[in-house]
Order: sequence, then structure tokens, then C-alpha cells
Amino acid sequence: MALRSAALSNERGVALIVVLWIFIFLFVVAFEFSASVRDEASAAHRYGDETQGYYLALAGFERALYDFLQQTSSRQRQQSQAPADLFAGTWTDGPQGSGYRFRLIDEGGKININRADENLLRRIFTNLGVQEPRRSILVDSILDWRDADDLHRINGAESDYYQSLPAPYSAKNGPFDTVEDLLWVREVTTALFYGSSEDGAVPEGGSVVGLKQLFTVDSPNDRVNLRTASAEVIHALTGVPLEKCRSFVEERKKLSDKSLPDLLALLGGGTGDPRLQNFVFTNPSVVSVEAEGQPAESRVRRRVRGVVRAAGGQERFEIVRWIDRDNQVSGN
Repeated sequence: MALRSAALSNERGVALIVVLWIFIFLFVVAFEFSASVRDEASAAHRYGDETQGYYLALAGFERALYDFLQQTSSRQRQQSQAPADLFAGTWTDGPQGSGYRFRLIDEGGKININRADENLLRRIFTNLGVQEPRRSILVDSILDWRDADDLHRINGAESDYYQSLPAPYSAKNGPFDTVEDLLWVREVTTALFYGSSEDGAVPEGGSVVGLKQLFTVDSPNDRVNLRTASAEVIHALTGVPLEKCRSFVEERKKLSDKSLPDLLALLGGGTGDPRLQNFVFTNPSVVSVEAEGQPAESRVRRRVRGVVRAAGGQERFEIVRWIDRDNQVSGN
């Protein structure tokens, strides 16, 4: 009887352990299933927010495009000049509850990297505080990248230099297609391109100017539109302290009627000042249109961007470049 009782107790112990393992297994399976369902629901919700944000961003793009076309219509040009604030590069919220915001940036208010000559490039890098010999390397390498031959400038770089890098590639030997192509050029680091105290200038006020803020490939002009140029562009072209350029931009907004002499005087120079010969005064004709959409009670933002050229005539335009997913942002 004692042996039978001991054997029965052992069987019950084994059964208890088996049941416990079964419960643990079922718990793990249920937990994994619950987590999977939760993740799939979260992904579906995010996808829905992204889709809704995308179409809200398109609505913002259409609103910005409408404002741009309004100022390019012949009727409005005859009545008054377009407000420069429209192209100040600041975000404008749509109507309350619309869920979108937009901004327009005049490409003519930047420096065309494909048209800048050696003297202009050298002046820009000097005003940005880039020292020799790096300044000469940058200037010659940009010109070597643009020209059609494989002949080296004194401090430049051609395909043989780029082919010797750990990740080899060839020089374009042609115009820049996008401003981001500058990142392929010798000595153009991400710090210099986007702006940082390591590689860029640190002007008065402690701000840093990156090449991305200055250059464009879409400007239709050889000179920069002073009516819409940013403080960073004006600083790079003239060497005027950045804080003074920012003050100029703020004062420029207050002028109801603007002309090139008015703006030159406001900047502290005249038509004979050689530093100011790189400016022109005109209505924007090629602009970058950026728009963001964010559904209500969502942390997901969706951004689109396009470069638009006025094609002449009322409400006529062409899209030069379209970026369907531009720097998507999550969170605040």
C-alpha cells in the first residue's frame, strides 16, 4: 500500500508539472498573438493616418499653388506687386481644422550653383568663413564637377580622384541635377552642406549657414532676387553680418511699395556698390511649394514638395520637380 501510494503521488506530481507547462505554453501563445494583433492594428492605424495626411498635404499644396498663380496673373500684376511675405519661407496654416500648412520659397532668391562663376564661388566661401586651402579645393572641385572634361584644376578633383575613394564613383562632368549633388563633391561634407560649427561659418549671433540654404539648380536668373532672398543668401553674397541681414529681411516686410533702390538703401548700399551687383528685383516665377498634412489627434505628419514654374498666362504652370515623400515627420 505504501509503494502504491508513493507511485500515485509521483503520477499526480508529473501531471501537475505537465499541466503547468501547458498553461505556460498557452500563456506565451496568447501573449504573442495579442502583441501581433496590437502591432498590426497600430500599423493599420498609422497607415491610415499617413494616407489621410498625404491627401491633406496635397490640399495644402493646391492651396499654395493657387496663391502663387494668383500673384502671377496679369490682372494682379497690373494692380500691385505680389506680397514678399508669401515667399518668405515661413509656414502658413490653412483654415482652422484643415489639417494642413504650406510655404513657398522663391528659387530665384537663391544662388544658381550651375551659373555661379569662380569669382562668385570664392566670394561666397570667403563670406562663409571657409579658410584656405579648403576654400580653393571647394571652388575648383565644384567647377571640375560641372565642366565637361576630365582636366584637373589646380585644387580640383575629377573621376580619378573619386574612383580612388573607398566607395568609388565618377564625376558628373555636367550641370548639377539637384542641390544635394553637392554632397558628392570633394570637401563638401554633410556638416558644411547642412550647416554646423565644425565646417560652416559661425556668423555674428552664433548661427551657421549651410550650402543647402544658399544654392539652387532651378533659379531662372543669373542674379539673386533681392525681393525674396533670405538673410543667409544675402550674407553669403555680400559679407554683410548675418544679424544685419536678418534685420534687413524684417524691415523689408514692412515696405508696402518696394523697388530695387529702396531695398539697396535699406541694406546700406547703392546701385554703385559692387557687393550688390549680384541682385535683381523681380516677381518670382519659379518657386518651391512645400505642404504638410497632419490628421486631427495624430502625431504623424506627411510632407510633399514640388518645384513649380509659371508658364505664362493666367493660371498656367508646369511642375519642374515633384517629391512625393519629403522628410516625413513623426511627432511634434
